[in-house]
Amino acid sequence: MQSTMLLDGRTADLVREYVPEGDVLESVVMFFSIFADPTRVRMLSALAISEMCVTDLSRILNINQTTVSHQLRLLKNLGIVKSERSGKIIFYSLVSDLVNDVMLKGVEFLGM
Repeated sequence: MQSTMLLDGRTADLVREYVPEGDVLESVVMFFSIFADPTRVRMLSALAISEMCVTDLSRILNINQTTVSHQLRLLKNLGIVKSERSGKIIFYSLVSDLVNDVMLKGVEFLGM
């Protein structure tokens, strides 16, 4: 026995068109996974305020430098943060304010 779809054809077509699949789905999942780690969220929040070097991030967030460097490398590889060298110091910043906007929307959604 064949089941009948309750959605109208237009709605079904919209769902098929807009529900991500393949590479887009994987990219969206990877993007949102960056917010699944408390250390990364703290670092991204700090970088939303100001660009910083590893030492400053480590000291202000009380996280060891190895962890900060590891997370920054991951975030840079994902295209979330960028780096700029000034002499011997490398400063990190968000690639786009949209990253902070996503975090703020999460806070807004949670009613905090």
